[in-house]
Amino acid sequence: MAFIPCTPAGIQELIIRSGFETSGAEVVVVGRSNIVGKPIANIMLQKGKGANATVTVVHTGTKNLDAHCKRADILIVAAGVPGLVKPEWIKPGACVIDVGVNRVGEKKSEKTGKMVAILKGDVDFDAAKEIAGAITPVPGGVGPMTITMLMKNTVKSAKLHAGIN
Repeated sequence: MAFIPCTPAGIQELIIRSGFETSGAEVVVVGRSNIVGKPIANIMLQKGKGANATVTVVHTGTKNLDAHCKRADILIVAAGVPGLVKPEWIKPGACVIDVGVNRVGEKKSEKTGKMVAILKGDVDFDAAKEIAGAITPVPGGVGPMTITMLMKNTVKSAKLHAGIN
């Protein structure tokens, strides 16, 4: 019984539930971290539901990064650079998963009057939403799915420990 890393598992679940076909799809992962980039690339390469894709892993040092992104049916961006992916880099109708959560400043909350962080993803969301077939917001997209997959792994672990199938 395997425990799949939570953020990549959440990304895969989002893609499955969005209805995008992964089998044979061109998936481009922007980011090569051991936490998100490499695990999601390996997961998407596996044979099975929500996988069986052709995967390319690129990063901020990749030449012609825009061209790689432009050919993606599914674009997963986890580079840690606010606004890295421009709307013109996105294939019309593509599924865009923005994993980046970058603090870019602070503002005063209208509700509480307290200072709150301004968060921005790795994709220019407002412009990209007009091009993409589906796109995750930041915050509120991948983060809640990470927590959900953590709970799934916790329940799986408890059942395993208790000897329940």
